[in-house]
Amino acid sequence: IEGKYSIERVLGAGGMGVVVAAVHVALHERVALKFLLPEAARNPEVVARFAREARSAVRIKSEHVARVIDVGELETGTPFMVMEYLHGTDLAQLVSTRGPLPVGEAVDYVLQAADALAEAHALGIVHRDLKPANLFVTRRANGAPLVKVLDFGISKVALTGSSIAGDVALSQASAVMGSPLYMSPEQMRSAHDVDHRTDIWSLGVVLYELLTGHAVFRGTSITELCASVLQAPAPPLRATRPDAPD
Repeated sequence: IEGKYSIERVLGAGGMGVVVAAVHVALHERVALKFLLPEAARNPEVVARFAREARSAVRIKSEHVARVIDVGELETGTPFMVMEYLHGTDLAQLVSTRGPLPVGEAVDYVLQAADALAEAHALGIVHRDLKPANLFVTRRANGAPLVKVLDFGISKVALTGSSIAGDVALSQASAVMGSPLYMSPEQMRSAHDVDHRTDIWSLGVVLYELLTGHAVFRGTSITELCASVLQAPAPPLRATRPDAPD
């Protein structure tokens, strides 16, 4: 790719993109390349969202955000971004494998994510799609866990002095952006009119899941789930984790 990156293997794929492991040929450094799939690349809104993810991530200097190194385009015009290569697992996989986590471990992961969000929010950037799958646990040189927040693809740059012209949320106000299990009530009502508090809600939902092994609100359909989030009180954490401290 561009005479610089040699592709090794596919790391993961979703509905709109694919992430591959690659090596920078000249520097012998392993990196991750994120591409939009051809169908998604034909959608101007998706392309703009992809570019916004790169710009948002590069503005946040916290060690708890996956670092974006470069961006580029294939000969076909398909955009890609070059990111740091991460060894480890995301919190969704971790809970799926291990079940509910010890309180201290779960709180440590959430505090690290909160550090990244504090910096993002200070820049006027709201993530809007926090969930266990977007919190990746890698390791420091000394073996200590290091959490990285991934995927600022649907982030909203708030209308503040720190916003970049033309970088305001591109989605239509009626579009549902984010993952319903982790959405705040106000995000369900209007994805366009949210601020940093929606991320705080989502982080609380993530902590609940790390401690219990399941989401706070559940339903057999999207409609039932949304009704629970909007109307039902959250079930007490201690009903599932009686060892949770006050």
